Amino acid sequence: MSYTSPNWNTSVLITIDTQNDFTLPDAPAEIKGTAAVLPNMKSVLQAYRAQGLPIVHVIRLYKEDGSNVDISRKEAIERGAVIAAPNTDGAELVFEIRSPLYNSLDANKLLQGAFQSVGEQEWVMYKSRWGAFYKTDLEPFLRARGIDTIVFTGCNFPNCPRTSMYEASERDFRVVMVADSMSQVYEQGIQEMSSIGVHVCGLDAVLAAIQ
Repeated sequence: MSYTSPNWNTSVLITIDTQNDFTLPDAPAEIKGTAAVLPNMKSVLQAYRAQGLPIVHVIRLYKEDGSNVDISRKEAIERGAVIAAPNTDGAELVFEIRSPLYNSLDANKLLQGAFQSVGEQEWVMYKSRWGAFYKTDLEPFLRARGIDTIVFTGCNFPNCPRTSMYEASERDFRVVMVADSMSQVYEQGIQEMSSIGVHVCGLDAVLAAIQ
């Protein structure tokens, strides 16, 4: 158990795809339940900010020509669907989770793989597929900062959060899933995460641990 228990003082909080186009009611690619977990996400974020612990917001950007889009959505984008398009309001983080120093996303910088600072100890990064580690510099970014524990929140557990948690586990990070701060969570998924050593908990447990 000692290999998988969270080290909260050397943790990073990650939000996944909590952007306007995936979150807001009636948005082009709304994931049901995401808006409902925003208050919990905000509470976790505020606690991390208060403790000066790092935060990374992981996002998607779909170029309108479809050139960087995964095959499950490529046809829809090529036919004119506009989802999390670079330099649009739909691609921005939802208001509730933005830091006080948040500024609009620099799509060109993000698409080139850079980490954009949006606050003290807070960044945004772009991923091109389900997993936050796929063809990104997330692992060296975290290792360079002495981070060994990743705390996950955000949008649509079955897809990007779950994939990212598997990727984190196979890189020997300690992994935390804040189940009530993530949308589309279901019981079998919780059991699957627990079986690979993910520490599944709720908001209250995170707040108690880091405060």
